[in-house]
Amino acid sequence: MKHFKNIYHAVFDQQVLFFFFLFVLIVPNIFFLFTEKMSFLANLCNILVPLSFYWFLMSLSAKPGKVLWILFPFIFFGAFQLVLLYLFGESIIAVDMFLNLATTNSSEAMELLDNLTPAIIGVCFLYLPALALGIASIYRKEKLTDNFLRKEKTVSSIILSIGILFTLFTYQVEPGYKIQTDMFPLNVCYNVGLAIQRQHKLELYKTTSSGFTFQAKPSHAQEEKEIYVLVIGETSRALNWGLYGYERNTTPQLARINGLTIFKDALTQSNTTHKSVPILLSAVSADNYDCIYKQKGIITAFKEAGFHTAFFSNQRPNHSFIDFFGEEADIYDFIKEDSLDSKFNPSDDVLLDMVEKEIRKNYNKQFIVLHTYGSHFNYQERYPATKAAFLPDQVEGAEVKYRTNLINAYDNTICYTDDFLSRLITILDNTQASAAMLYTSDHGEDIFDDNRNLFLHASPVPSYYQLHVPYLIWMSQPYLENHISLYNTAKENSSKAISSNSVFHTMLDIGGIDTPYKNDSLSVVSKDFKEQKRLYLNDHNLPILLKDIKLKETDFNMFRKMGIKY
Repeated sequence: MKHFKNIYHAVFDQQVLFFFFLFVLIVPNIFFLFTEKMSFLANLCNILVPLSFYWFLMSLSAKPGKVLWILFPFIFFGAFQLVLLYLFGESIIAVDMFLNLATTNSSEAMELLDNLTPAIIGVCFLYLPALALGIASIYRKEKLTDNFLRKEKTVSSIILSIGILFTLFTYQVEPGYKIQTDMFPLNVCYNVGLAIQRQHKLELYKTTSSGFTFQAKPSHAQEEKEIYVLVIGETSRALNWGLYGYERNTTPQLARINGLTIFKDALTQSNTTHKSVPILLSAVSADNYDCIYKQKGIITAFKEAGFHTAFFSNQRPNHSFIDFFGEEADIYDFIKEDSLDSKFNPSDDVLLDMVEKEIRKNYNKQFIVLHTYGSHFNYQERYPATKAAFLPDQVEGAEVKYRTNLINAYDNTICYTDDFLSRLITILDNTQASAAMLYTSDHGEDIFDDNRNLFLHASPVPSYYQLHVPYLIWMSQPYLENHISLYNTAKENSSKAISSNSVFHTMLDIGGIDTPYKNDSLSVVSKDFKEQKRLYLNDHNLPILLKDIKLKETDFNMFRKMGIKY
């Protein structure tokens, strides 16, 4: 009994808690020693300065638990950071991660959380006892002595001084070093500030873009009946498409369709949905992304040119640019919003029903945008079980040991997309109108493809698997008869390097719409098309050359294998 009593007093001793809380706060920085490719000096600064900062704050109160709870935001950042490292293996919490929290619906979040159980258990095991002991520290009678606090202030001040000197030295010898991007948790606080700024600008979007016009005008004959459909895929990577050389024939129906052009070297400029989709729906690119706060989307350009427009989405609205651009249409519907059931999860087939209904309205000029749910995780929920071509496809968790099943399920989503697009083309073909469809995906996906064991997308550092996307254009026979030169040009450009910022300009060219915002050098159906530098929109919304991203050699090997220019 006396032994347990001694243990009890040792655990609740305020000095023991003081150093335990310091350890808990500095844990993420310790992990960074192994996950981030920083220099010895940068790593040293990343330990000394934050540790001394926490140490000094702890020495300001006789109750260390009180300071721990004051520092709760850093506890939250630490827990978030460790889960992120479990998921992606590297990098700090990005601006986009915070914005993803604001734009991800609850059902998507639960699907992801269900598969991060080990990480969540780990952070709970680390942080919940610390927080509980913090409360105990506050309410227990014992206090840290003034002598102890004075000594720890002195120690922390010395360590802080050393840390500052090393930081100043690091600035001198490493030109790219910045504490706002390289020192945790200051970098996370900096990213929180950027996220708040972007969210504020987003809230003002309807005001800042209210007077915008494309000055768009049609160039095709007024009597020509036209139907154009832009299909935005979700999380579909080119690697798993039969049309792109995949060993499994995941796209048998599209392979038999005439009038289809396949662009083999297409890359997205962003691996996160809330930026990649707006790039598809507007004139913005990685190199001018901030223009998005003042401009409207492609739907408005078609409206100005006299088209009746529609936007149908199989994703929930999330108060983002995707919503704003979609709501510009004459008719729009986020079909999941129609249900109060958060688990309502219809297949993309519903979108085809809406397209048929819209076409029956018989407008002479129609432009329809479809935002599918495509291949978004959980994969096996994206297609009817009766259409599963590859088995087994049931997955118990997001772990490497289930990769075979994950790939089977993912490939089934590609087969389903093949069927979906083929049926859409049949619907358009049956109208006998000048019709065309452009399909591409917002980004790809990691599925434990190499020794990095990366999974999902939107990682702070992308991979080949997240960047290489399918990009297809189909044209009906009447369209070919009227605009055969565009088809021939598309074929000529099909092996060239293109990026997701080409969609806006290509779609306008296909639809015969002229506007000062259309850049023919970015339209893949234009004779003036030119291959551009491959840019990626990084977390701070800066355009980065593909070769300058912190990609791994395995990514460049895949680029070379798939014939991707970089």
